Amino acid sequence: MDTNRAQRASMAADAVRMLRVLDTQGHSLQGTEYAHRLSEEALWELYSWMTRVRLLDARLMNLQRQGRIGFYGVSTGEEAAVVGSGYALEPEDWVFPALRQGGVALMRGMPLSVYVAQCYGNALDVQKGRQMPCHYAYKRANFVAWSSCIGTQLPHAVGTAWAARFKGDPLVVLAYLGDGATSEGDFHVAMNFAGVFQVPVVFFCQNNQWAISVPFARQTASESIAIKAKAYGFEGVRVDGNDVLAVYEVTRRAVEKARGGGGPTLIEAVTYRMGGHSSSDDPTRYRDPQEVEEWQKRDPIIRFRRYLESKGLWDEKKEVQLQERLNAEISQAIREAESAPPPPLETLVEDVYAEIPPRLRRQLQEVKRFTE
Repeated sequence: MDTNRAQRASMAADAVRMLRVLDTQGHSLQGTEYAHRLSEEALWELYSWMTRVRLLDARLMNLQRQGRIGFYGVSTGEEAAVVGSGYALEPEDWVFPALRQGGVALMRGMPLSVYVAQCYGNALDVQKGRQMPCHYAYKRANFVAWSSCIGTQLPHAVGTAWAARFKGDPLVVLAYLGDGATSEGDFHVAMNFAGVFQVPVVFFCQNNQWAISVPFARQTASESIAIKAKAYGFEGVRVDGNDVLAVYEVTRRAVEKARGGGGPTLIEAVTYRMGGHSSSDDPTRYRDPQEVEEWQKRDPIIRFRRYLESKGLWDEKKEVQLQERLNAEISQAIREAESAPPPPLETLVEDVYAEIPPRLRRQLQEVKRFTE
């Protein structure tokens, strides 16, 4: 009984304190040996993915401002949370994303040209233009399409994890959410079900301090988001979301625990949304610029770069080569996406029905008469 009480006390403490591997200057903190689990190649790979996501976001936002795509939402400032969590998964695992996890789809094998084409909604887009731009899905990577309705993906993720447990599949489901989603009923439904049935799901909350224009201080009176897990009977962990090594380690542990039958975990990655909620938002209307300046000093890429430099894994020459290579890849992907034609008219019905109803077939033929 005393052992269980001690474990619960430790879980509650982890839900409030901030777990870190690196300080804000990129130095390893005493007693945090997590970084040594990763090879030098893996460390550079993490940095490369973070850099790729930032460059890609900047390029696609420029396309939106030029009117070449209709909508976009960047993950600038949150790259450590995205890449660190995604890096902890195995190929058989499933991902239920929210707005800013498109980089995880790329990490899991989604071709860059297909990723870009999704923002155009053309024939190269696997969703054939049926989703809003930036709402990615890629079946081969077990990366599920998401909805702009906040939190709806969470019960779906739990259902997938429950099915995996029934089938005996040794997979884990990673369910992303923002701080705003914790105020939704679907968050309670998913957390409660996951706790009762101990399904192999990891909830990963990117607490970027703003739910569009609602600050985190108006979101909850709890000490943290992570501590909410205690009420549902499982572990909550609060991690520095701008420390990619800490995010990776915390997510890796939660994934391994879930895969081994240990049940769910709620991870709160404390980070910051440097830009607007999306290309449709103007954060200067509701946000103090001094707050943004303070968080700029905690830039996750600069922080990790300093760590790599201290280990002799980064220098200016390698940085230039990396950026040139990534920008060339992005430019090629944009050219491929923009050269693709619109989706064939037939996909309006053929991708929806196994057997097309006669009325829809007649309507399709009528549309073709006016467009051919």
